[in-house]
Amino acid sequence: MKVTKASQKGLDLIKRFEGLKLKPYLCPASIATIGYGNTYYPSGAKVKLTDPAITKEKAEELLKFLLTSYEKGVDSFCRDDINQNQFDALTSFAYNVGVGNLQKSTLIKKVNRNPNDPTIRAEFMKWNKGGGKVLLGLTRRRQAEADLYFS
Repeated sequence: MKVTKASQKGLDLIKRFEGLKLKPYLCPASIATIGYGNTYYPSGAKVKLTDPAITKEKAEELLKFLLTSYEKGVDSFCRDDINQNQFDALTSFAYNVGVGNLQKSTLIKKVNRNPNDPTIRAEFMKWNKGGGKVLLGLTRRRQAEADLYFS
């Protein structure tokens, strides 16, 4: 059966690494962000540091609304026979680095050639930099995504 939606496991992975901030803040890449790593609102407006705080419920709604575009991206760029854990890992990856980066990545090329290729783990690990610097949080996230992908 073709997987097109992230499971609770995938959602929990995203939430764990994005963290929850109810007030706008600058992420490590110096982009205004709110909630669970959201850089824009459903209207398409970008988050600004001067925006008002949101509630936890609003952050959950925002995450679920915006997650659909990342799920669609993974679905459209990836072969149809990947399993739920693979889909969840790739959706978390896309949520963090963007659908465009996923589409251009060697990671997705290897997944589409052979989703069980063990060298896919190394492709996740290449995406651990922010502002040109290796970030421990991104290294941990890529490890968790690779672990989920191969579980």
